[in-house]
Amino acid sequence: MKVIRTLRLVSGALMAAASVAAWSQTSEPAAAPAQSSMAPASEPSAKATKKANRALSKKVLHALSNGGVKTSGINVTAKGGAVVLAGHVPDSTQIDKASKVAKSVPGVTSVKNALSLQEMGQ
Repeated sequence: MKVIRTLRLVSGALMAAASVAAWSQTSEPAAAPAQSSMAPASEPSAKATKKANRALSKKVLHALSNGGVKTSGINVTAKGGAVVLAGHVPDSTQIDKASKVAKSVPGVTSVKNALSLQEMGQ
């Protein structure tokens, strides 16, 4: 008998708690703290950011090609304006030239040059 009475008391308390929680909800828009957890509308989406990074990489690669750098062994990676040049070039003068050309591209904020000299026969 005591078990049944305890179960009824607990279930009644749970129903009261659930009804209070349901009652406190309103149809008004979410408060400011709930909005701050969402990304602001002014920030670009991840898809748009990736697209911009790919476009900047292509612009840098195109500028390198037009600047006289052999781009067949170069990989250009961009992230938020920071550009990484990786791979190999046939001539040591092209390593410095690649950095200068990449820095001159609009939208590039920094350049990390990880290019190396291509060994003979490779």
